[in-house]
Amino acid sequence: MSFTEDQITRYSRHILLPEVGGKGQKKLSQAKVFVVGAGGLGCPVAYYLGAAGIGTIGLIDSDVVDLSNLQRQVLHHTPDVGRPKTLSAKEKIQALNPDVQVNTYEERLTAQNARELINQYDVVIDGVDNFPAKFLINDACYMENKPLVHGGILRFEGRVMTIVPNESACYRCIFKNPPPPGVVPTCQEAGIIGVVAGIIGTIQATEAVKLILKIGQPLTDRLLDFDARTTTFREIRVKQNPSCTLCGPSASITELIDYDEPEACAL
Repeated sequence: MSFTEDQITRYSRHILLPEVGGKGQKKLSQAKVFVVGAGGLGCPVAYYLGAAGIGTIGLIDSDVVDLSNLQRQVLHHTPDVGRPKTLSAKEKIQALNPDVQVNTYEERLTAQNARELINQYDVVIDGVDNFPAKFLINDACYMENKPLVHGGILRFEGRVMTIVPNESACYRCIFKNPPPPGVVPTCQEAGIIGVVAGIIGTIQATEAVKLILKIGQPLTDRLLDFDARTTTFREIRVKQNPSCTLCGPSASITELIDYDEPEACAL
């Protein structure tokens, strides 16, 4: 494909970068990224990926916009309250950049549909706010051999990690199973400072762009923790767990599992 004059102007700051250039921008325009969740993390991820010129963005979310979402979910505006999040997000992304195709799925990601949906994309973004969904996404990405950028936020803290199946530690290598219901506070009980969603979401978008362009060093085998109270980042080294039930040599998980899904915030 060749870029129009307007597209060259739009992406000129990318094209100026030796690590990107015209060839890199073409890679971005041909890439497909699946964003699971159009909320606190999914909104900044999808908005920046749209601005970057990612060719196809998939958005899945079964929820509608609530007034309490607007403190952090920046793709949704006050008139969107009550509307499907996927529709609201799609409109804002395409208003920003009509080059981008946005595929919307107004449904939950489940053990029945996860592999089929994820298989259609190059990179997957975990923008969900509960542990059962995070394990489901991790497992499906491993089974479909798709790179995953994990993100989580809670109160004043956030976390990012990139997972490349068969090359780096997966989510289960670190957290074996979802916590029992009731152990983790609900989103309403725990709270979240809105700007942390933006910080973590934009780091996730950066990781996706790096994976597509194959530049830099992804956050594989590293958990990047952020604490807004002290404005500090902490890197925690992790490694593949030989006893991991998903990616270890004696793995026992061969099918996706739908856990009970409590409304709990999850790092």
